[in-house]
Amino acid sequence: MHGYWGKLLRVDLTNRVCRVDDIPEETFDLLLGGSALGAKILLEETPAKVDPLSPENKLIFAVGPFQGVKFPGNGKWSVITKGPLTGTFLESAGTGHWAPFFKQCGFDAVVFEGRADRPVYVFIKDDGAEIRDAAFLWGKDTIETGELIKEDLGDRRINALNIGPAGEMMHPIACISCDGHSFAGRGGAGAVMGSKNLKAVAAWGTKEVPVHDPEKAAEFAKETFTLLYGQGEQFRAHGTPRVIVPLEGIGDTPIRYWRGDENKRGAALLGAPRYTEYLNVKPLHCINCPIGCHRHIRFEFPDGAVLEGNGPEYETIAMMGSNLLVEDLGAVAKANDRANRLGIDTISCGAWIGFLMECWEYGWITPRDTGGLSLKWGDPDVLLAMVEQIGTLTGMGEWFREGIRGAARHIGREAEKITVEVKNMDYPAHDPRAVYALGVNYAVGTRGACHERGNPQTSALGGYFPELGQDGPYDRQTPEFAARTAVIHQDVSVLMNCMTICQFMMGGGGLTLTEIRTAYRYLTGKDVPVEELVKFGERAWQLQRIINVRDGLDRKDDTLPMKMTVPAMVGPRAGKTPTPHDKILDDYYELRGWDRNGVPSRERLEALGLGRFAAFLP
Repeated sequence: MHGYWGKLLRVDLTNRVCRVDDIPEETFDLLLGGSALGAKILLEETPAKVDPLSPENKLIFAVGPFQGVKFPGNGKWSVITKGPLTGTFLESAGTGHWAPFFKQCGFDAVVFEGRADRPVYVFIKDDGAEIRDAAFLWGKDTIETGELIKEDLGDRRINALNIGPAGEMMHPIACISCDGHSFAGRGGAGAVMGSKNLKAVAAWGTKEVPVHDPEKAAEFAKETFTLLYGQGEQFRAHGTPRVIVPLEGIGDTPIRYWRGDENKRGAALLGAPRYTEYLNVKPLHCINCPIGCHRHIRFEFPDGAVLEGNGPEYETIAMMGSNLLVEDLGAVAKANDRANRLGIDTISCGAWIGFLMECWEYGWITPRDTGGLSLKWGDPDVLLAMVEQIGTLTGMGEWFREGIRGAARHIGREAEKITVEVKNMDYPAHDPRAVYALGVNYAVGTRGACHERGNPQTSALGGYFPELGQDGPYDRQTPEFAARTAVIHQDVSVLMNCMTICQFMMGGGGLTLTEIRTAYRYLTGKDVPVEELVKFGERAWQLQRIINVRDGLDRKDDTLPMKMTVPAMVGPRAGKTPTPHDKILDDYYELRGWDRNGVPSRERLEALGLGRFAAFLP
């Protein structure tokens, strides 16, 4: 077997026992690895509707074949579990420096089972693992935890995936941090770690991954790195903040919790090039990355305080900035830093603050609820105060223990009608009224509303796949193209999370599917046509949907929030909505081979080689 070890590490936290299982080559031939491998394990080894925070839930970290050489973007890793926010399938991903070293330990994935009786962290090393005491780490933030683990292990090269205080308290939007600048941010995977008393997972391996043609694989990786470095110059210079102005220009950016139409001034103040200059930015690279999309900032506040470290990226700037009409970059950077250290998803956090501001505007929340705080749009002090409350589940943050749906029920009135979410997962910072494919992409999202398990917003900036028969991006505001655009982008996006390659190698550096195919051939010795390669992404998506259906989800859950049916009055999306949603959803189901209720058909599963998984459908 090339590109893989065929080994799965199991860590039983309850009994403090580690063992190694074999993974047959046929599994990788069918599913590739990463998120698809995790979905298979989750489907086969957890019961339907298992409580995500119970010991019976599994927590899986997995990588793919691309960690076998220094291929660009192979710092990516996937975490797969049942998520506390949606109660169903969750896959999230991060980067940093952990993934290749985990692979070099001799494993393709690790599964955490049960629950430790006291805080622990796990150190994975060549061919095994140690379960170590983490009492000295409990209560520490994500940055402190990473540093203390390096000290405890006596090696600063060792990186760890870890949770902050939010994960320890099983916060529904707790994330998992790597290197203090990359986060598996959405859906609450960090809460699952906390429920298992698992503070961190460190890894350091020295084994050489078996590769079909090591010389050609290494040479091609080096050539591709050089190519992407050149093509990624603009992305490296400004990172994701470079898209704030152009995305606002097409009506894609959230404004006033999705009620505003335009905010050109805010976009200019928050986005690049001002962002780069104002926060004194330098690119921050993950391992084997030619792009460096993360931002290292150094900003001095008027009172002399200095903030240095990981800076906010597009999603955070949009959700904590333009979404709230906050134009103070220093405040957004400070809010981002606090959220990162606590270990919470900045997207949902920003969405929740916007939701509260709108409820305040309608009079559904009063000073009696807020402790005298006026939740006014554009106030940076409110942003900072609410990040603290939400991140610690205190004050109004307590209302969100069950996510935005729980907060809306608590507030009452018409609050449930103004939320912008799918399956209790808040919308990320891209508007379906600007790109219709986003509406159905969010609606059918297997982990809830997601812009990275399908990212059709990139088509609005010129992204398309000629190898899949496209001669250009489909029209972004035409209903007839919405479903097909969503399917293509979902399959490619999920493929990247099965291979565990950073998506920005495509969007930021111009990596092509053909180049991925070539690298895969050198790594594994298997020559798979591009069309077949993309089917790995579809197989993963179908398995994820089976988990959703088994958990009781169907068409009734594939929804479009009411606000997305209200067109803008002015600007680039004036008069535009991704409707009729039911018709677009029908088109999508047909393309996927699902019935009218959104259940995968046995015929489609059989055609993909997934026939045996039909047994898990109700």
